[in-house]
Amino acid sequence: MSKESASTPAAAPTKPLLSRFLAATEIDTRMLGMVAALFAIWCAFDIYSGFLRPNTGLFGGAFLTPRNLWTLLVQTSSIAVMTTGMVLVIVMRHIDLSVGSMLSLVAVAGAVLQVFILGPAIGVGHPAIWIAAVAACLVLGTLIGAMNGFLTAYAQIPAFIVTLGGLIAYSGVAFLLASGVTIAPMDKTYKIIGGGVPESWLGPTWSWALAFVACALIILAVANGRRQRKRFGFQMRPVWAEAVLATIGSAAVLGTTAVLTSYPWPFGLIRQYAADNDVTIPEGVENVNGDAICMAADRIVRCTEGLIYYTGYAAPVLVALAVGAAMSFIATRTKFGRYVYAIGGNPEAAELAGINTKMMTVKVFALMGFLVGVSSIIASARLDAATNALGQLNELFVIASAVIGGTSLAGGIGTIYGALLGALMMQSIQSGMALLNLPAAFQNIVVGTVLVFAVFVDQLYRRRVK
Repeated sequence: MSKESASTPAAAPTKPLLSRFLAATEIDTRMLGMVAALFAIWCAFDIYSGFLRPNTGLFGGAFLTPRNLWTLLVQTSSIAVMTTGMVLVIVMRHIDLSVGSMLSLVAVAGAVLQVFILGPAIGVGHPAIWIAAVAACLVLGTLIGAMNGFLTAYAQIPAFIVTLGGLIAYSGVAFLLASGVTIAPMDKTYKIIGGGVPESWLGPTWSWALAFVACALIILAVANGRRQRKRFGFQMRPVWAEAVLATIGSAAVLGTTAVLTSYPWPFGLIRQYAADNDVTIPEGVENVNGDAICMAADRIVRCTEGLIYYTGYAAPVLVALAVGAAMSFIATRTKFGRYVYAIGGNPEAAELAGINTKMMTVKVFALMGFLVGVSSIIASARLDAATNALGQLNELFVIASAVIGGTSLAGGIGTIYGALLGALMMQSIQSGMALLNLPAAFQNIVVGTVLVFAVFVDQLYRRRVK
C-alpha cells in the first residue's frame, strides 16, 4: 500500500436517498407510516366493496367516492375534537374513561334546555336558544372535566378510578335527565353545527376560497419557521426541503377540497330546495346513484345549473380543523403546553422546577371537558336529537385514536396532528366495515384488536428509541 493511499481517510458510506430526504425535511417517519397505512386501508375497502357490487369489479368500489369520503370526514369530526384533548391527558400520564358518558350527559342537558325550557319560554326558533344551548354545553362540559381533575389532583384518587366512576355515573344522570327517551328536535340554527342541513355546507366557491387561504397560511408558516430557526441559530433545513413541505401541505388541502366539492347534494334535498325557492325542475329529471340527472333523448345528461349543487366543507369538519389547529398551537407554542409535556416527561422534576402540577391537572381535565362539550354539540346537532346512549363507546375510539396517532401511554410523548390522523383511521375502519355490512360484534372485535396492536407498536418504538 502506498504512503499516499494510506493517509487518505475512507469515504463515509452514503445514506439511502429516502433517509436523506426524511432527514432534510424532518418528516416524522411514524406519521408517514400512518398515512401509508390509512391509504392502504382505504384502497382495501374500496377494492373489496367493488367486488361485492354487481357489474363493477376492481375499480367500482364505494369507499373512495366523494360521497363516502365526505361522510367519513363528518363522522370523524366529533371523535377528532375529543381526541385532541385526550392527547394532553395521556401525555400527563392520566386517562379519561368518562368522555363518552360525559358527552351523553352534556348533549342531553343541552337538548333539555332547548326543547323543554327555552322553547316554551321564549318561543321555538328564537335566536337566543341555540346560543344558550351552545354556551350551556361548553360550560357544563368544562365543569365536569374540572371536577374530574380536582378529584384526581387534590383528592389523590387515580384518574382511572375517577373517570371509570364517571363513565358509569354520567350515563345514569343522562338517563334520568332524559327520562329514558329521545329528546328532539333541536333548534333550527343549532342543527347547522352538525352538518346535516344544506345551510351548514360551504359550497364550492367558499370551500375553494378557504382552501387557498389555508395554502397561503401553510406557506407563511414554513417561511416563519425558517426565520425563527435563523434568528435563534438553529440548524436550517435546505430551501428545497422547505418548498417540498409547503407543496405537500398545499396539495393535501387542495386535494381534499377537490373531493369534497365534487359531492352533489342528494336528489331529495334538491327537490326540497327547488320547492322552497321556486326553482323549476324540468320533466324527466331522475335520481341516478344519488345524483340529479336528466333523461333526454335516451341519454343521461347533467341538468341545467340550478339543479346540481355541491356540498363542499361541512360545519363539523371546519370545527374539527379549527380545534386541531388551536390545540396544536397550545401544545407546541404556549407555556401551558410546555408544562404539560414537562409533567408527562418527569412529574417530580416538573414540581421541583416550580410547576403547579395539581392545578395543571385540573386545567387539562377542564380542557378535556370543554372539548367534550364541543363534541356533544356536533353529535346532537348532526343527529337532531339527544339520548343517554349518544356517546356510548366513544371513550374507546378516542383513546384508541390518540394511541394509534403516536401518543404514548407512558406519558410525555404525543402530537395533535398524529391524533387527528388516528381518529380518521379509526373511523375509516368502522365506516369501511359498516359499508361491507359486517356484523356489529365483528366491528368491535376489529376495533379492540387495532387498539391492542397500536399499544404493542408503541412499546416497540419506545424500546428502539431507548
